[in-house]
Amino acid sequence: MLRECTTQKGGTIKNKSMTKLETILNTWQQMQPLTDEQQKQLERKFTLEFNYNSNHIEGNTLTYGETELLLMFGKIIGDNNERYVREMKASNVGLLLMQQEAEDKEKPLTESFIRSLHHTLLVEDYEVYRQDKFGNTFEYTVHAGIYKTRPNSVITVTGERFEYASPEETPILMTDLVCWYNQAEQSGEYTPVELASVLHYRYIRIHPFEDGNGRIARLLVNYVLHRHGYPMMVIRSKKKEQYLKALNHCDKIVGAMPFTGANADLKQLKAFVRYMEQSLEDEVSTNIRIITEASRNLWLYNGDLVTFRNENTIRILEAMQADGKVSIRNLTEMLGINKSAVQKQIKSLQDKGYIMREGGQKGVWQVIIYCTTK
Repeated sequence: MLRECTTQKGGTIKNKSMTKLETILNTWQQMQPLTDEQQKQLERKFTLEFNYNSNHIEGNTLTYGETELLLMFGKIIGDNNERYVREMKASNVGLLLMQQEAEDKEKPLTESFIRSLHHTLLVEDYEVYRQDKFGNTFEYTVHAGIYKTRPNSVITVTGERFEYASPEETPILMTDLVCWYNQAEQSGEYTPVELASVLHYRYIRIHPFEDGNGRIARLLVNYVLHRHGYPMMVIRSKKKEQYLKALNHCDKIVGAMPFTGANADLKQLKAFVRYMEQSLEDEVSTNIRIITEASRNLWLYNGDLVTFRNENTIRILEAMQADGKVSIRNLTEMLGINKSAVQKQIKSLQDKGYIMREGGQKGVWQVIIYCTTK
């Protein structure tokens, strides 16, 4: 088994000198078990935030609010690209599939599962149209659940073109990757965060599919964490630059050859491991605050805890939650303040994405931000 920082039944860390992450995880384990209501709240939070951020990193244009309405209530608003809506729904199915697979502790990681997960995310094959440097249009097929049939590369944050494994190299490198993971899991040489980080990095350096590799990599990270009783984590789109820089830093150490990237070792990936540890620290710290500091004043929006000190703001949000058709006039009378003050509060909430109005000026208010007491 891996070197666990905690036991799956809530045991404490035995190391005399604990890291910050270990200390946070220890605190988290001591809070277990959560109530059913608390567990549901955190599951809702993770489902929404993981799907939104993992897809947003890759260019999906659905807003956080639109993602919430789609995944939590099955509503589609606005003129959203049909493909992005389909991708977001498929992402949620993939997340559930990953969790189910991770919970089967007797079953090793397989290439078949990774290909199945990819097919779930992409749903079906589709055509991509591109222009070459001479302006000529060409097309190719992105295959769901099948390894790439054409070379792929990326322009890095430093502007360099970075080549991934060739289609010919990919099958053997993926076989080696899965074999390495299953052996490493049993070796006791890695913590779950270390193992997840190395798996992510090696997988990305192979880039086995024509599309969807980043989304698969982030699902695999949580496959490892969930499998070993750790809280799952979100790599946030607002921190995309730090995420890519950590990967790029490791690329420079590891070297440009796909084979060396697909076999990178833990010592070469310290920067990325530290990035992942910090991300998990932030994730678990937020969850701890949600449970221990829950109040009418403390609300959650895309991983950020927001404290409202103006009672009128809280009452507006609560009124909209109770009745989505509440009018400006109703709010003015309820709060005992003038119309312009209410409109100013509402505009501020809308500008921050905390609320949306479905159906235009006379539509229904949707409260996207949610209270930690709910």
